[in-house]
This record gives sequence, C-alpha cells and structure tokens, in this order.
Amino acid sequence: MAERLDQPREIRTTILPRPRFAPDAFGRIAERIARFMGTPRFLLYLTLFCAAWLAWNSWGPANLRFDSAEFGFTALTLMLSLQASYAAPLILLAQNRQDDRDRVAAEQDRSRAERSLADTEFLAREMASLRIALGEVATRDFVRSELRNLLEELEEARADRSEDDAAPAPRGESGTRPRG
Repeated sequence: MAERLDQPREIRTTILPRPRFAPDAFGRIAERIARFMGTPRFLLYLTLFCAAWLAWNSWGPANLRFDSAEFGFTALTLMLSLQASYAAPLILLAQNRQDDRDRVAAEQDRSRAERSLADTEFLAREMASLRIALGEVATRDFVRSELRNLLEELEEARADRSEDDAAPAPRGESGTRPRG
C-alpha cells in the first residue's frame, strides 16, 4: 500500500513476526479435528487413554503415580476438561462452516429451480402458441381432400380436352380450314 502524506506513518514494533495463514486454513483444520472427534476410533482412543491413566495411577508403582485416586484423579479431570474446552469451539466452527456450505448449496438449488421454472413456463407458452397456430394450419386430412379435389378437376379437364380432340377440328378465324 502506498504511503499517504496526509496521514501519519504507522510504526509497528513487533517482537515476533506475525505468522501468516491461509484465510481458510484454520477452518479446514477445525473441521478435520471435529470430524475425527465424531468417530468411534476417537472414542476408543479416549477410552483406552482414560483406562490406562486410571490403571497406572491406581495399580502402578506408588512412587511413579502422578495422579492420585485420593483426590479424584484431578489431573485426569483437568485433561478431559481441557480437551472438552477445545473441542466445543472447534465443533462449533466446523458446524458454522457446514452451515455456510449448506446455505450456498441452497442458494444454488433455488436459482437452479428458478431457471427450471422459467424454462418450463417458456416451453408451456411455446406449446400454447403452437397449439393456436396448429388450429389455423391445414391438417393432413384437409390437405388430402384438397389434393383429391384438384386431382378430380385435372382429370375432368383432361377428359374434356380428349373429347375436344376427338371432335372435328375447329375452323380458323378466317373461316377457312387449314390446309394439310
């Protein structure tokens, strides 16, 4: 961005450079985590983790136990609370992203349905105009009857001509017969 002379310079002092991520990177990661947390594999791993924790801290060597049953496994409770406190926002973020995708898909479906409706209405109007036009157009039977009538007229005309040819030849305008 170009510096402007009418505004003071921004001087940012940062100890550590700010990491740059793709705008959607965190959302994709959150969706992967939320998707994994909703699987039976995650539930099995969490159950095995808690069972191993409880077994070690209940029956393991007394000097190597790090969480006491006397205090209600406080460290395990804190670990599970920490996991839940991170899981809830990640799941909500994944749901929000899915809602956004669903909204976009619904808008696309709605626009596709509107186009289909417009196309259907156009085709209905075209079919109606064709039906009206066909009412004014000669049908096949009408054309056949007209052709039959014309054929009959031509046959009558031909028959009349052949009768005229069989009759004596007419005289010319001068009243004399043409010489042969």
